[in-house]
Amino acid sequence: MKNKYLYIETFGCQMNVHDSEQMAALLADIGYKTTDNKKLADLILLNTCSIREKAAQKVFSELGRLTKLKEVNPALIIGVGGCLAQHLGDRIFKRVAQVDLVFGTHNIHRLPEMVASAQKKRGKITNVDFHKSLKSIGVFAPPEKGAVSAFVTIMQGCNNFCAYCVVPFLRGREMSRMPEDIIEEIKKLVDCGIQEVTLLGQNVNSYGKNTNSEMNFAGLIKRIGKISGIKRIRFTTSHPRDLSEELIDCFAQEEKLCEHIHLPVQSGSNRILTLMNRGYTVEEYRAKVDHLRRVCQRISITSDIIVGFPQETQNDYQETIDMMEKIRFDSLFSFKYSERKGTAAQKFTGKIEECEKLRRLKQLQALQDKYTLEKNTALEGSRQELLVEGKSKNLESDLTGRARSWKIVNFKGKQNLIGELVNVKISKAYLHSLRGEIIEN
Repeated sequence: MKNKYLYIETFGCQMNVHDSEQMAALLADIGYKTTDNKKLADLILLNTCSIREKAAQKVFSELGRLTKLKEVNPALIIGVGGCLAQHLGDRIFKRVAQVDLVFGTHNIHRLPEMVASAQKKRGKITNVDFHKSLKSIGVFAPPEKGAVSAFVTIMQGCNNFCAYCVVPFLRGREMSRMPEDIIEEIKKLVDCGIQEVTLLGQNVNSYGKNTNSEMNFAGLIKRIGKISGIKRIRFTTSHPRDLSEELIDCFAQEEKLCEHIHLPVQSGSNRILTLMNRGYTVEEYRAKVDHLRRVCQRISITSDIIVGFPQETQNDYQETIDMMEKIRFDSLFSFKYSERKGTAAQKFTGKIEECEKLRRLKQLQALQDKYTLEKNTALEGSRQELLVEGKSKNLESDLTGRARSWKIVNFKGKQNLIGELVNVKISKAYLHSLRGEIIEN
């Protein structure tokens, strides 16, 4: 029997990365092996993002390139999944006729039957229905051989309806997995050699609110901390409004919880935060940052900021710059506002010109680069614990690992250290990484 090959291209966030892992696991059960060479593929899947317009443009550019492959290999099956698929549905077929199947965010578990139908050439296939119970997030994806860290989805969807965001429309309302199912999955991952797990959800802080379990997110972290074999716990993403004191205290109480939190602020202007429907003020956000730093002095805090939101004045923008000066994030994901169909902000007046959005973004990013380098430089001479992930992308003779603060550290070391926890002394700081020297025990 001829081997069948699967090529998956992932666009967007860590949750999409894990969704792609689950897709590969499901399709392995019907005989597909993954490949990094799309020219060898019998099935190509694009797992898409729709948060910003640029992400959607990248998908259609890639589909344009894939049509040429299908001209050479008419039997090639092309599928589009994820948020853009959920948003556009069968309209994708009208834009790119060579696409065979489109599946939304609640239908990953149905992928094997959809592919089987496509193989039999039963016409175009579309599955973008929402389901009351979400089977897709419970799919177990065995990690790659030698992997030391893995993602675990604990919930999907969002109830917040921020004015700029399409997630509630494309991922649905919040659904939390039962804690016992999450614990069982992590134990399976430990049996595969995984030492670090990253808990995923659009708003992990509200985990458990829609289950019959009394366990909240802080309780789940404490329970995972008791699993033998797990050495590190991370999570993303947190909504500031739902960041509880109990969860903040976990950074002091739970030894396995890494000293890093991604806490998107989006703006430093209370007026803009109200327009965004974020549900907190700048003062409340800063109070939680102060609490985090009191509880855990070494904590690394990263964030998201949108510039050029409708009606954002120069004064609003300056308030964001002032907030950054006071907080000094370790790093930042920053974006120009991108209008998304169906969101509340689409109807707002006072849209900002693209050239002005770009000017603000460049200024903000230059300022953050300064703060990031300052934060990294302050670590020179410090001792850091790393989980060694593999060979460095920069230099073949180097190894790379992550500190508990999520910062990347490259160092010289023997291959047998991959998968181990090691201590290094930071010798040099750069903007996007650190250089370390291993400390012999």
